[in-house]
Amino acid sequence: MKRVKVISLVLIGALLALAPAANGQRKGEKTSAPAAAPAPARGNADYISAQQLKDYLAFIASDEMEGRDTPSRGLDTAARFIATHLSRWGLKAAGDDGSYFQRIAMTQNKIDPAPSYVEINGQRFNFGEGFLAGLTAGSASGPLVYVGHGWVIKAKSIDAFQGLDVKDKVVVINSGGLPKGVNFNELKGKQGEDWEGPVNAARKRGAKGIIFVPDFRSLANWDRSRQTLVERGFYSVDKFQTQNNVAFPTVTASPKLLNALFQGEKQNAVEVFNRSAANDPVEPFEFKADKVVSFTVALKTSPAVTQNVIAVLEGSDPVLKNEYVAIGAHYDHVGVGTPVNGDAIYNGADDDGSGTVATLALAEAFSRGPRPKRSILFIWHAGEEKGLWGSRYFTESPTVPIGQIITELNIDMIGRTRSENDKPANQPLPKPGEIYIVGSKMMSAELGDLSESVNKSYLNLSFNYKYDDPKDPEQFFYRSDHYNYARKGIPIIFYMDGVHEDYHRPSDSVEKIDYQNMEKVTRTIYATAWELTNRATRPRVDKPLPAEASGN
Repeated sequence: MKRVKVISLVLIGALLALAPAANGQRKGEKTSAPAAAPAPARGNADYISAQQLKDYLAFIASDEMEGRDTPSRGLDTAARFIATHLSRWGLKAAGDDGSYFQRIAMTQNKIDPAPSYVEINGQRFNFGEGFLAGLTAGSASGPLVYVGHGWVIKAKSIDAFQGLDVKDKVVVINSGGLPKGVNFNELKGKQGEDWEGPVNAARKRGAKGIIFVPDFRSLANWDRSRQTLVERGFYSVDKFQTQNNVAFPTVTASPKLLNALFQGEKQNAVEVFNRSAANDPVEPFEFKADKVVSFTVALKTSPAVTQNVIAVLEGSDPVLKNEYVAIGAHYDHVGVGTPVNGDAIYNGADDDGSGTVATLALAEAFSRGPRPKRSILFIWHAGEEKGLWGSRYFTESPTVPIGQIITELNIDMIGRTRSENDKPANQPLPKPGEIYIVGSKMMSAELGDLSESVNKSYLNLSFNYKYDDPKDPEQFFYRSDHYNYARKGIPIIFYMDGVHEDYHRPSDSVEKIDYQNMEKVTRTIYATAWELTNRATRPRVDKPLPAEASGN
């Protein structure tokens, strides 16, 4: 099993020395851009090398970063590693208070076990042994109603609450997924209007709280979930919290609590559990009127913080420098988790160590080459794995005028290709010399044409548009940071390699990266950014953003 190591300052110092050494510079030598000269057609694209990317990724995806969870010590160390390089290369800090960091205030929420309980007709159950809880504090009490899957989907004429009065009651709901025969891609329209998930549907109809019937997965992960809820808990971004939230506590029953709930009812706990597991729930029903449940979920809260890392390379044109091409990646991953073959550190070499170091290499290449006319905004987003937190935070609280960002180039997983006899799970990967492109033509035909022409005139990668459709089952357009820029009317290009067997597993490690292909993709992104920063006009947005797919 990989051991979580103390972060070595010696290692950080050694790796910080790599960049100037790669450029043939001596320690302490000034790294200013060379004297003005006629700009080549591709700027400094050829400066980017596979070895450079490999060196940076060796640090970003090392065990010392502990999986770069948001927030975490490892993520903070990665942020300082990036910022130190940016400072050495002379890029302007574009975070808060003259720093490279845009601080994101958060709250850590953990279960407080002692005052948390469930009681049924005088029988008391304690947290951990009797139940697990959601991270919403509050109390609920009242009679019980079983509502099966709990979903309301108008287009499918599905309403688990039809004919039931749940006002001022506690509802019992299966913790499984969607109703049988429905998948998430079929959830059309607006959440809350055209369809409702179980929690929102119950709350909207006046229920006081929810007790979930466990499934096999929740039972298998019970002890680990209990430990996480008490020791680490979960984080929320303060800025995203709505005011006047109604406390709506939820708990998941243990088998012992489940038996007590259904004792003496028209359906017993075994039947309810088995039918729930088979996604064939028993018919909804009201519990006996004399059975009353009450429960309380108590939380311990404490402040926390994470950060985006942001820098600007100022453009050379006195007018165009007020516009920006944004180049970004998320530098977080999922941290230390469930061991797989004895390994608990989820290094995230491809996801998104590859995008993190590609953006770093791009910043270095631009800082050491001829200055483009427009400015370039380099941004490393935190919390993408938590729900696009960093990009949402930046686009809602930008440190440069959001309307002056002409394009956002998002790099999220560009490190893997498939080999000739690769495993079936890796077949969706691009071939060497290929990369998936999403969104380049979705909002701006002009941007799509520019992307194609730059590529064909340079390295002529194979651009694969397999996932370039919001209706694609994978819905990649909505799953990475570019989406929050697109929502602000900024045309985007998303570069990625898709999914593979190591996605969100400890085995997403550096030895599996195709650095030669990664070099080609990163150079192509540089050339595309170079063209965008130097052309006379910004790409014209001539298509509306597709309606957001539900469930994202």
